[in-house]
Amino acid sequence: MQTSIRLSGHGTATVTINGLTSEQTDLLRAIITANSETCLSLSGSARSTDHTSSLILTAPADRLQHVVHSRAASNGVLADCFKKISALLDNYLRTDYKINCGGKILDLGSHTHIMGILNVTPDSFSDGGRYNDYEKAVIHAKKMVAAGADIIDIGGESTRPGATALSEDEECSRILPVIQRLSAELPVPLSVDTYKARVAEQALQAGCSMINDISGLRFSKDMAAVTAQYGAAVIIMHIKGTPRDMQVNPEYQDVVQDVIAYLEQGLEIAAQAGVDREKILLDPGIGFGKTLEHNLTLINRLDELRCLDRPLVLGTSRKKFIGTTLDIPIPEKRDEGTAATVALGIERGARIIRVHDVSHMVQIARMTDAILRAKTNNKNQITNNIQ
Repeated sequence: MQTSIRLSGHGTATVTINGLTSEQTDLLRAIITANSETCLSLSGSARSTDHTSSLILTAPADRLQHVVHSRAASNGVLADCFKKISALLDNYLRTDYKINCGGKILDLGSHTHIMGILNVTPDSFSDGGRYNDYEKAVIHAKKMVAAGADIIDIGGESTRPGATALSEDEECSRILPVIQRLSAELPVPLSVDTYKARVAEQALQAGCSMINDISGLRFSKDMAAVTAQYGAAVIIMHIKGTPRDMQVNPEYQDVVQDVIAYLEQGLEIAAQAGVDREKILLDPGIGFGKTLEHNLTLINRLDELRCLDRPLVLGTSRKKFIGTTLDIPIPEKRDEGTAATVALGIERGARIIRVHDVSHMVQIARMTDAILRAKTNNKNQITNNIQ
């Protein structure tokens, strides 16, 4: 049986290794015993049906990385296993992402970035119609940037559950004048929220430098090619179904692993089209073909997506699962619930938070960043003292 490895954990890494032979199992146990000072622990059980083992390694991620790196270069029976774990840990611990958006650099390692939502629509679930007017849209975008938004995400079609598709011409007529104006007057990158390649292309020509595709490059066969042609950054999001039917009894074997597989396929689609991997971001698609439990599970296990080695975008703002949990039917009154998802999402590894209420969520993000930096600094100090 081929060895499979799954990485999870919040600061402390838990690596589950399935399919080890008895020889590999005995050797791994010996290595863990020899490295007990790194706080490594091991648990597991044998499978009588195929004589293989399932083992779980648990340790602080950086200490586990040190042990694994030292073994990855060996030629022993566990060499391939250690190489795979080493790569996963490198991805899991990476924080130095820098996304080039048309010459404007998003340094995602410096702080959590805020993507302000600008819905130029009459029917979006939270603020539909509020910024459907050209001047109101421009004013609101400028207010979000003044409040601390690092990116403005402009959408002309509602993708709320049950929404029907809009024509390309209508979508372009809503967003292009706003994009042209804002690209000339704002210092931050602009993103276009669309799944249509033609709309994305015109938005890029008008001044956007990022595409936020809810379909993960699936709904429009030319989307990946357009992204590559214009050298745009792109957010590959997970969705199950389409906006019209995505909430009709969505089912998963394991929602996190299924989302990871979908995003891996999206990365492959992008690679085949020639999209620069360093310009790709990933979004688990909270609320897009998920039940309440699916959404809560994805947020809680968001860090497992870090194994894909791309920065994570989290869009939970005012969504129905928050309203269901807190019994708040009005989306605009869900900001406190949104704040909880933002703080936890950042702790789990989200580097960009997509929100409606920029001014308050900037404060949530900055405070969460400060706490996590203090935790990291304290851990580094302890490590230096030990050494």
